[in-house]
Amino acid sequence: MGGLFVSAKIRITFSNGHTGEYAKGVTLLELSRDAAHRYITPVVAAKVNNEIKDLQSALEQDSRVDFIDLRSSDGMKVYQRSITLVMIAAAQEVFPGCEVTVEHSLSKGLYCELHHGRDVTPEDITQLEQQMRQIIVEDRPIIRKTLLKTEAIELFKAAGRKEKVSLLEQLNREKVNIYYCGQIYDYLYGTMTPSTGYLQVFELKNYPPGIILRLPEKENPNKLPQFTENPKLFKVLQEAEAWGNILRCGYVATLNECTKAGGISDIIRVAEALHEKKIAQIADFVAAHRNDVRVILVAGPSSSGKTTFAQRLNIQLRVNGVWPVPISLDDYFVDRDKTPLDKTGAIDFEAIEAIDLQLFNSHLARILAGEEVEMPTYNFKTGQREHRGHRIKVDKGHPLIIEGIHGLNERLTSAVPRHCKIKIYISALTQLSIDSHNRIPTTDARLIRRIVRDSEFRAHDALMTLKMWNSVRRGEERNIFPFQEQADLMFNSALIYELAVLKKYAEPLLQKITSQDPEYSEARRLLNFLVYFDSVEDDEIPPNSILREFIGNSCFEK
Repeated sequence: MGGLFVSAKIRITFSNGHTGEYAKGVTLLELSRDAAHRYITPVVAAKVNNEIKDLQSALEQDSRVDFIDLRSSDGMKVYQRSITLVMIAAAQEVFPGCEVTVEHSLSKGLYCELHHGRDVTPEDITQLEQQMRQIIVEDRPIIRKTLLKTEAIELFKAAGRKEKVSLLEQLNREKVNIYYCGQIYDYLYGTMTPSTGYLQVFELKNYPPGIILRLPEKENPNKLPQFTENPKLFKVLQEAEAWGNILRCGYVATLNECTKAGGISDIIRVAEALHEKKIAQIADFVAAHRNDVRVILVAGPSSSGKTTFAQRLNIQLRVNGVWPVPISLDDYFVDRDKTPLDKTGAIDFEAIEAIDLQLFNSHLARILAGEEVEMPTYNFKTGQREHRGHRIKVDKGHPLIIEGIHGLNERLTSAVPRHCKIKIYISALTQLSIDSHNRIPTTDARLIRRIVRDSEFRAHDALMTLKMWNSVRRGEERNIFPFQEQADLMFNSALIYELAVLKKYAEPLLQKITSQDPEYSEARRLLNFLVYFDSVEDDEIPPNSILREFIGNSCFEK
């Protein structure tokens, strides 16, 4: 006796509040085609119950779906990852047997190197870009295959990819996702676009000894931003790579092997010694210009370790016979009712207008003229400036040291002639990569530092830190990064071992964020990232380490 087969239905709730019934097993790609008219830029992925999935994923149960397009940070990460795979595939097709390494972000793009047995020529770059564009014209599918980890290991062994093999062998998972673009396959950390046709906007720029893969930004995904040279930053990034070579530890798998073999103590000591040597060199430079330098400015993005760096620099300057006097920018905040607001209407403490620039510059001029000045104290509870009788007077041989996000902006210290100032930029530019194609973004390293510090010292949970992070990043883009090349000196505060230490602090904080929170996808991304690291205990980290600013027990804590 025949019967009617009724396909099972599931209910999908979309971010705009609309709901609908669909056949069980419907893919996100099918759903995205129906929703495409609501988005100005292509939909490249989706959040399913606040967890990011690629569009190849099929839905088997009732779900909430939020599509991700290129106007979001998550969307641009998918775009960047996918165009990187296209570059790797194109390189293999044009230069069989060559190796591409993805090094770090630079000039609003990715700095990469092409290793094919000789120097890279402009003609090589032209060929590579032409092949990338051909792959995009073909709209090749980017196919995800879920393999047993043992199968994936054999795949990469056959291809001679030792660093991928080591990484996967250490990974505590039964299965892994491999993405294919034509005959080329790779293990890449995160989701991809369904095909190459989504990746229309890019450019390769010759940047010896490598290449910059130029990318759009979420604010304008349909065109490339104007190219800006960052020679000073590039020099520091090259120095970071050299430090990784000194430590013989460029990839996470190598760090883990050192941890297992008991060699992490040496890595900690050498990494800390590299920091100390660099800070001493900066102090030597300042001391050599002591006759002119009256103000030392230390600036950098959130969680770059500015406070500890300034304290250690202070000590090294004293070794040189230079005794700096610190001044706190916080004490020059305007009264809270005069603090500017950001675009959302929230108080914007990171705007330079949140500082009383007129009073601050007046005090600087008077102090440098040898006058005694009564310094204000900002009361964060009342939101008012107070005067408590704290007075300072400094001799010419005692430069002022000022630490804060606006230190590189000439407006902050306009009363001081440029030749009387030394500006120092500090950021955490990690030397470590997951493997040759999966770099560790500086932003991620700083975010994990901040999550741990906010919990340890500011009574903020990880959810609150993640909620604030986009605002913090907007402030950095506006107030710090545009001025970084104006620095006289740069210091890289990253420690090659730090994420292995921060892991045990950050994981339990991130695990408290539930799928009901919009920040869940970011928490999962960071947890999946930390899985790659074996934990390292913190008992051998010296008390003056920059890492102590985030995990505690610093000798500089008040």
